[in-house]
Amino acid sequence: MRLGLALGYWGRGPSAGHVPLAVEAERLGYATVWTAESWGSDAFTPLTWIAAHTSRIGLGTAVAQMAARSPTATAMHALTLDHLSGGRVLLGLGLSGPQVVEGWYGRPFPASPLTATREYVDVVRQVLRREAPVELDGRFHAHPYRGPDATGLGRALKPITHPLRADLPVLLGAEGPKNVAQTVRIADGWLPLYWSPSRPEVYGDAVRDLPPGFRIAPPAQVRVCDDVAEGLLPVKAMLGFYVGGMGHAARNFHADLMARMGYEEESRRVQRLFLEGRREEAVRAVPDAFADEISLVGPRERIRERLELWRAGPVTDLLALAPDPHTLRVLADLNS
Repeated sequence: MRLGLALGYWGRGPSAGHVPLAVEAERLGYATVWTAESWGSDAFTPLTWIAAHTSRIGLGTAVAQMAARSPTATAMHALTLDHLSGGRVLLGLGLSGPQVVEGWYGRPFPASPLTATREYVDVVRQVLRREAPVELDGRFHAHPYRGPDATGLGRALKPITHPLRADLPVLLGAEGPKNVAQTVRIADGWLPLYWSPSRPEVYGDAVRDLPPGFRIAPPAQVRVCDDVAEGLLPVKAMLGFYVGGMGHAARNFHADLMARMGYEEESRRVQRLFLEGRREEAVRAVPDAFADEISLVGPRERIRERLELWRAGPVTDLLALAPDPHTLRVLADLNS
């Protein structure tokens, strides 16, 4: 099982510790470093900055939001950074949810998310292969555009710049069973939001028969500490925000996933408390057991034991949300 460093997205401002953590991860032999975006910092610019301070470590987006850019623009970002970094990019994509797509990006959430994702990946791959001008008679991502308001002057194009790698890896963030099954068919890897090494059945049959080389790369908060309950507080805070606030009361993919993982009553309680403005109560309502099974928290020996569960399953890359160099070093030592 390879190790990656997951840095996420910025909060109020840039983190001074991200580049030093990435440099240390590379020194320790971590395979990849990953950035993200929500509705603040973007995923590609910090990754480019990290690329300039490193030389070997893979550079992944987990995830770049599809609504933020057309598929050709995303492919341009990826091929440009792939050239500048010497072929180190892994392109992780995610659809996000209606609240972000419509509220932040000002675009309609696709009526058929699976079709929209499939078309998006198709266009990205056409750009990267550069075998012919990009053409797709798509419902959501038509190239050239021929809608009712089109001028009729658009023509199919292929990139001026020759991509460094036609097979640049494309990974998808997916939560529902149908989305996961499609991801296995059309992508090079899957970025699960939450992964429990004891519950792979939650994701259906798709993870039981994987193509050769397919990556399963879940993020997990990792924290070396003496007090497990205290160490789980950041995990519970993250879950409270995602399950409670990253979605509508009637449509929240994160809450639905927590429910499918055996915590339906608790999921709805967290969501209700958060939407009522009782955020501290929402965080406290996240079960310690759920936070614990999707993370690696506690003393060194406890993490060693639990890490074996991750290594025994289909996970190929553990993306560690590790807050400090000491935790990075301990995890690297335990995984060696």
